[in-house]
Amino acid sequence: MRIIVHGGAGGAPDEPEPRQAVLDEAAATGAERATPLDAVESAVGVLESDPRFNAGVGGAVQSDGVVRTDAGVMTSDREIGAACSMPGVEHAASVARVVRSETPHVFVSGEHAVDLAEEFGVETGVDLLTDETRERYEAEDPPRGGPREHLDWLASRFGSGDDQAGGGSDGDGGNERDAAPDHDTVGAVATDGETFAAVTSTGGRSFALAGRVGDVPQVGSGFFCTEAGGASATGAGEDIARVTLSRRAVKYLDDGVGAQAAAERAIDEFEEITGSGAGVIVLGDDEAGSAFNTEGMQTSVADT
Repeated sequence: MRIIVHGGAGGAPDEPEPRQAVLDEAAATGAERATPLDAVESAVGVLESDPRFNAGVGGAVQSDGVVRTDAGVMTSDREIGAACSMPGVEHAASVARVVRSETPHVFVSGEHAVDLAEEFGVETGVDLLTDETRERYEAEDPPRGGPREHLDWLASRFGSGDDQAGGGSDGDGGNERDAAPDHDTVGAVATDGETFAAVTSTGGRSFALAGRVGDVPQVGSGFFCTEAGGASATGAGEDIARVTLSRRAVKYLDDGVGAQAAAERAIDEFEEITGSGAGVIVLGDDEAGSAFNTEGMQTSVADT
């Protein structure tokens, strides 16, 4: 088994060493699993449980004060599962796997995704707010009215360069072009030498409109996988979706380009088209690769 994991592309983290230790633990955990799908779910599960990362516990708070989690998973047989807008669900990647493996669909959302999670043994009703994210949200004089009031409130907050809460974001468009997103979304790609799996999981974007969904659970944007390999993206979510960043990276693998070159080419194109910040990890038959155009992106690779 070979696996590569990431902890998000964006601003330089305040404590890179402890974060790297968790990433190394996640990669090692995944590498011990029997299948690539087990590997990526287990690895990302470690990161979803650590408040240093914007996935699961410690995820970004939306405009109504709620953390909603999203995730997507794909395997090289092009089987897909995605779930989004799930309050109280720590392990969004596990729900995405349930969608892939237990339903005839590729995407389930909101309260119905939470119900599905509970039905298949994924814990729900988890308090995903940390003391830090709760206090920071309340300090921002949050809106109490309807969507228009929320939009007025988030206009000066969503995409702001000062937005560093809860590990950051999976990005946005608009104002974020002038601001570096913080370390954020998590993901993993694994192979056993025969098949591949890719997964991405997030708590979204701090101070986004309640119910906002970014690139992460959108196939081809936050994650993608074929017989040639897989990719997981992180960064400016709306812009990642606009250019389908993960699909772009894997297309290079399909064309015979190595994983590192595929990651670099995809990020170069992304920056040229959008002017935004992002990162991507890529795993092919022969190597693991990563690239980013933000201040940093921590990754870890493990083999067995």
